Amino acid sequence: MKTFFPKILMALILVSLVLGGTALAKKAYVNGIDANFPPFSFVNKEGEPDGFDIQAVNWIAEEMGFEVTHKPMAWDTIIPNLQAKKIDLIASGMSITEERQKKVNFTIPYWTVDQVFVVPENSDLTVDDILTGNVVLGAQSGTPTADWLEDQVGEKENWNYDLRYYDSQPLAVTDLLNGRIQAAAMDDVAAKDAAGKKPLNILGTFGYKTEKFGYAVRKEDTELLNALNTGLKKLMDDPYWDELIEKYEPGH
Repeated sequence: MKTFFPKILMALILVSLVLGGTALAKKAYVNGIDANFPPFSFVNKEGEPDGFDIQAVNWIAEEMGFEVTHKPMAWDTIIPNLQAKKIDLIASGMSITEERQKKVNFTIPYWTVDQVFVVPENSDLTVDDILTGNVVLGAQSGTPTADWLEDQVGEKENWNYDLRYYDSQPLAVTDLLNGRIQAAAMDDVAAKDAAGKKPLNILGTFGYKTEKFGYAVRKEDTELLNALNTGLKKLMDDPYWDELIEKYEPGH
């Protein structure tokens, strides 16, 4: 009897270590987000990360067996933070571009967006007025749209707007409504979200190409990329995908 109980105890300890080791080995990732990009990512009234991408990644994490937390940060620093391993992925309405693909790998696309101008609802500006009328135009720094608009004003003789940069699109909207700028450029879904809450009009597109959103990871993180791709495919085939669209996309 002196050796029986120690053997049982040892067996229980080994089982505990195995099960505990499995739990501890569960992968945990940090998702870097723009906290001011509704409806895709934002901080809600309870102070929690929320939005279409937040809930989508939460579902994927549960389905694929990993853990995820969401960390707000400045958008123009988000890829450097990914490369510096301060975060592990970017699921926050990021456009897939050739320039970004040189630095990160993207998942399959999950959303298509156009770029539009928004103005106060009492404005009589047109798209042409904004491009050629020497207006003050706001855009979010660190976005392909802002870079493109900056390049175009230098290349096209009759384009002469004054481009002003913002840390987030809602900040541009605030200045727009306060009269500090006359128009703002942004993604169409974000524009619809803003126009549903503020006295704004959406003028339409202005020549920038249609883009697709994807989730970004470091070049070497193929395991995470594969998990996200598999999870995205499963999510888009699941009824929860339509529930997310119904909840977060303006107009639904």
